[in-house]
Amino acid sequence: TNPGFVVRITQAGLDYAHQQALTFLEKELAQLKLPDISGEFRVLRVGKVRYELSRLGLSSFHLPYSRITLVPNVGLQVSISNAFAELDGNWRVKVYFIRDHGSFDLKVENIYIKINLKLGSDSSGKPTADTSSCSTRISEVQVHFSGRLGWLYNLFHGAVESRFRKILESKVCESVDTLVHSELQPYLQTLPVTARIDAKAGIDYSLVAPPTATSQSLDVDLKGEFFSLAHRSPIPFPPLALAFPSDHNHMVYFGASSYFFNTASFAYHAAGALVFDITNSMIPKGTEFHLNTTTFSAFVPQLEKMYPEMPMKLRLSAPSAPFLSIGPEGLSLRPVVDIQAYAILPSSSLAPLFLLSLVSNVSAVVNVQSGHLVGSLQVGRMKLSLKKSDVGTFQVRTLQSIMNIYASSILLPRLNDRLKEGFPLPLPDRIQLSNILVRFHQNFLLLGADVHYQPR
Repeated sequence: TNPGFVVRITQAGLDYAHQQALTFLEKELAQLKLPDISGEFRVLRVGKVRYELSRLGLSSFHLPYSRITLVPNVGLQVSISNAFAELDGNWRVKVYFIRDHGSFDLKVENIYIKINLKLGSDSSGKPTADTSSCSTRISEVQVHFSGRLGWLYNLFHGAVESRFRKILESKVCESVDTLVHSELQPYLQTLPVTARIDAKAGIDYSLVAPPTATSQSLDVDLKGEFFSLAHRSPIPFPPLALAFPSDHNHMVYFGASSYFFNTASFAYHAAGALVFDITNSMIPKGTEFHLNTTTFSAFVPQLEKMYPEMPMKLRLSAPSAPFLSIGPEGLSLRPVVDIQAYAILPSSSLAPLFLLSLVSNVSAVVNVQSGHLVGSLQVGRMKLSLKKSDVGTFQVRTLQSIMNIYASSILLPRLNDRLKEGFPLPLPDRIQLSNILVRFHQNFLLLGADVHYQPR
């Protein structure tokens, strides 16, 4: 099936992530622990020479040139060239009864590292990363010994450099593999595949397939589905395909389909959250219309005789989950709302008065704030019709103005207050978004952004 939500990471986004990771890798490589080296060899007219190199430590490791590339249908490749490192340590040598010791410096230049990363997903729908291959090649090693027996050091100079090369080549890839499993993989697992929004609903952002590398971007397909916390039921409609535009000016893009938004409507309706009561205490001060039978008797004459001078309550509910549509012109919906009017009797029980149906055109404004998708609704023309009356017939159109006031001054502000809180976007830890782009396309909302990573 199609995803309900898509995350696209462009080459610019990968380059930024690569630079962050490279800084970390450089620090880790500079802390490599190298084993002591010892050996012996025989020299004509000299005899057996024993040597030992200890307390080996890297003083620096620099990765000046590197790049990350997309390997279509495979994953990512990191290539590092012309890296160099500096080491120091102590040496000890023994020839017959001659002993000497001192320190040494070693320079390693023209280090080439190639790392292939395979991206996938686990059973919970979280992203995974693994090192599918790693190779290190060192073309130049120079060691300088300090001490009195210069002629002797030159005898095992070549052997030491060769062993250093093999050890360091092995250790670099061991360190890369360790970092992928101890740092990158746990970080990817911080992506919230399920996010609780409030007491009613949550969002499922689990991966529906492993990330896909193309020649231009890394695409991650997510379920993108809201669900009721009380009872999760299958969504009775499928997600539509998203035709992403070829825009690569931002580091990351989010594609939120109409399916994503409509599952929110479905989940909140299933959770019973689309029911709203209006009482007189909620009427803004200064409003001429009070919510009581005295006010409404001007529109429904029978109320004055049947329920004189009694407070009223309006219960608004959606008979079905309202569906929205997304097109190039924006995001809109046409909800149907039932308005049941009650008289509140002296005993506090409710007497049904009439049931209205309200249909309205609603448009939405969408933005991103603090990693959340936020919005606000704007209500257009409303149309009322009478579905049922327990107080006789009356002209519904006369109620149009008062219902407009209740909707615009009470219902809409409360809905917009909730939408201002927003819904979390699928972001791993310590990621902040900036330079936000919002565009509407057929069946989906496109969000573009640049990324800033905040280290611990």
